[in-house]
Amino acid sequence: MSTSAPGAHSGSNIAFRTEMNFDYGVATEVAPNVRRIVANNPGPFTFKGTNTYLVGSGDVAVIDPGPDDPAHLDAIAEAIQGERISHILITHTHRDHTDAVPALKERSGAPVLAFGETGKPRGARTTSPSGKAFVDLGFEPDETLKDGDTIRGADWALDAIHTPGHAPDHLCFAVVGERTVLSGDHVMGWNTTVVAPPEGNMTAYMSSLERMLDRNDKVFLPGHGGRIETPRRVVKAYLMHRKMRESAIYGCIESGDRFIPQIVPKIYGNLDEKLVPAAALSVLAHLENLVERGLVQCDELPPVIHSAFSIPPAAPLP
Repeated sequence: MSTSAPGAHSGSNIAFRTEMNFDYGVATEVAPNVRRIVANNPGPFTFKGTNTYLVGSGDVAVIDPGPDDPAHLDAIAEAIQGERISHILITHTHRDHTDAVPALKERSGAPVLAFGETGKPRGARTTSPSGKAFVDLGFEPDETLKDGDTIRGADWALDAIHTPGHAPDHLCFAVVGERTVLSGDHVMGWNTTVVAPPEGNMTAYMSSLERMLDRNDKVFLPGHGGRIETPRRVVKAYLMHRKMRESAIYGCIESGDRFIPQIVPKIYGNLDEKLVPAAALSVLAHLENLVERGLVQCDELPPVIHSAFSIPPAAPLP
């Protein structure tokens, strides 16, 4: 556990890719043996919509069936005419990824595979970034996956990589032999990932990013947005961005700002009012991490959105 003070960083290296070539309901090959269908559920947290991926041919794995939208389910069925769904895989149990699971399971009879229970607190309504219940609390997979498990089909194999942070049960799926990773909401190219307590955890998220940096992947296929063709560069930029944000938040506390509503406008500037709750939760996630490392103290534990924060009288030794 680090006890050093946050370092100073300048400038962001994230070049967001907001263009995306797609048509709703149309399956498009985005990597060898991988097709993508974009669900028509655009929004400030879903970008153009949730990406559903079809891996393999003949026996097909469906990754993240998406929202409960009959048109999207019909698009999946149309894309796999003459084939069958052998597995339904879930990157994480946020409802924009899982609401279609019951209907797709009923149509296909395929087993649902996901990480399962984590023992972590899940998605309180009062702390949802969108102000809505966004965690599928009733979700139960048919089979649970753990880090390092391999799921196999006739002409494909996927390695499960546990990457908590955005959600405690988050999995990425690496296509064996292709240097391609379905990265879910862990790494996306169009924006930074929301890390919102208690569902999200910044300490876990940073560790998961470091883990992905150790890989030699060529392409990430995220849960929202287009292909990421320089994954290590993007992961490095994500890490730098988070360290810069941490440094700025620490500076606010150091200058006497004790409450998150004071910090948000200084960090984010003129932010769209709809995004202020998510920004406040992101600040809270960073502060949780700083408190855990002994660099910031809080008037209550665990910290919550209305807690008061300050610098400890005696800074910890580096």
